Amino acid sequence: MLRFFRRIIDQIIHLRQKHLTEHQYVLILSIVVGFTSGMVAVILKNLTFFIQTRLREGIIQNYYIGFYFIFPLIGCFIVYLILKYIIKKKVSHGIPSTLYAISQKKGIMDKFQMYGSMLTAPITVGFGGSVGLEGPTCATGAAVGSNLARLFHTKQSTRILLIGCAAAGTMSSIFKAPIAGILFAIEVFSLDLTFVSMIPLILASVSAIITSYFFFGSERIMPYYIGQEFLVSEIPFYIALGIIAGLCSIYFAKAYDTLHKMFRRINTQIERLIIGGLALGALVYIMPPLYGEGFQTINDLIKGETATALMSPFFDADIENIWLVIAILSGLVFFKVIATSITFGAGGVGGIFAPTLFMGSIMGNILAKIINNFPFLKMHVSESCFTLVGMSGLLAGVLHAPLTAIFLIAELTGGYNLFIPLMITAAISFSFTKYFLKYSVYTVELGLQGKLITHNKDKVVLMFMQMDKVLETNFITVNYDGTLRDVINAIEHSSRNLFPVVDEEEQFKGVVYIDDIREIMFDSSLYDSTTIQSITTMPDELIFIEDTMQTVMDKFQRSNAWNLPVVDRGKYNGFVSKSKMFSVYRELLMDISNG
Repeated sequence: MLRFFRRIIDQIIHLRQKHLTEHQYVLILSIVVGFTSGMVAVILKNLTFFIQTRLREGIIQNYYIGFYFIFPLIGCFIVYLILKYIIKKKVSHGIPSTLYAISQKKGIMDKFQMYGSMLTAPITVGFGGSVGLEGPTCATGAAVGSNLARLFHTKQSTRILLIGCAAAGTMSSIFKAPIAGILFAIEVFSLDLTFVSMIPLILASVSAIITSYFFFGSERIMPYYIGQEFLVSEIPFYIALGIIAGLCSIYFAKAYDTLHKMFRRINTQIERLIIGGLALGALVYIMPPLYGEGFQTINDLIKGETATALMSPFFDADIENIWLVIAILSGLVFFKVIATSITFGAGGVGGIFAPTLFMGSIMGNILAKIINNFPFLKMHVSESCFTLVGMSGLLAGVLHAPLTAIFLIAELTGGYNLFIPLMITAAISFSFTKYFLKYSVYTVELGLQGKLITHNKDKVVLMFMQMDKVLETNFITVNYDGTLRDVINAIEHSSRNLFPVVDEEEQFKGVVYIDDIREIMFDSSLYDSTTIQSITTMPDELIFIEDTMQTVMDKFQRSNAWNLPVVDRGKYNGFVSKSKMFSVYRELLMDISNG
């Protein structure tokens, strides 16, 4: 069976090489990746909906509300068993794991990532884990794109572009927002894409949203359309919302990081599972809106049905005291990121995109309620509009993706009546957050380690460079136990001005530089009495075969050398020269610039 499959793949590759250009081939693959991302979104959403409906509406509402406390623990335990006995590998959070693959593994993602999140994320969210499905969906689609690229032997830049196509397709399919999907791929994955690269992203986004329409019809996650026009008198309030969103974004990042570190200090996964599962269960039991993604709560607030959104065994849903309602909503904003972090700490699999929307919607709704009920303002603003704009503000701050935030809400609402408020709030929130936090929640871990690939084209080019492309091996080696005569013989057959020195086992011992022996190289009486050991110099820096190109460049900068030796477990492999580095760099830069 495998041989048959391999023959089909080889035949496809042969036909492609014979009849298709590289660009045409990429366009076809981008459509396939977009369709796959759309299908992944459909499967994940339906599985989660099935589990959540059976548990929340079938058991909790019909039998006993106390199951809110126990279901999150059960879900995390099932995920633990799947990871330990079925997948047998750690399934990392969606977007950060994909960014890691781009930055550190040249876009190569393990095969288990194509199904790992699909098995674990619906259980996590369906049983009440306070996380989202967007990240796992994106990671699954990205893994499919990466492995598809490897299967059909595409180059590294194409592989990474297909990962971007998967990200665009994911957002396009889930939210039916094709433009926001493209912007998400560009902003969050921070690749320096060219105009030519945009076409595959567009095709992936379109094919994904068509897949979503085929299975879900015109149904949207947030079916709301803006009717009223934007009023200039509301600008100060949207400015205030932007500042509040920035503050909440900083709180989100700090709380998430603090709790993440706390769970890391717990010794075993079983301990993390029990502590996290019980803590999450307690939070969800006290505040049921924290259960799962929270899109139902968002929709209730947008429609003005606050009482429905605030169902809880600890307070009456028909609350008439507006300031008590505001206090409870503030509690949801405060505890949502805690519930999300605890879900991850307990071993759950999910993403932070939906929790960010949840917090942002409530934050905007709170401000609108304060404005409408503050006795001295005597103003009335649309709570629905502020709920939507609040989502945009927090997305811009937490994800550092203002364009994605603006166009996502604009597309969800089916128009651009809120475009100006969205721009004001998103821009202020992003600028405010960026001033205090250099990296987003997605990128902070890689960023602090100096391993993040950004819009900096230099880093992107260096990432694409490979050691075998810059390694030069046309140097004549001399033996460590030899004499100056051996060096003179090597000089006669070489155009190089340096000679690597190795022992009998090819272990690197240093370098003989012609400049160091110039004064004695013409005195034949010294040829046999001068040992190579006495004229060997060890360079200030050595390049190891596993070094990244960024590390190689740093070593050149520190040593001020023109050539540096490359070793692999102590054995000599060749040299890397600055001239070769610059030549390969220039070729790659032109290739990337041309898409």
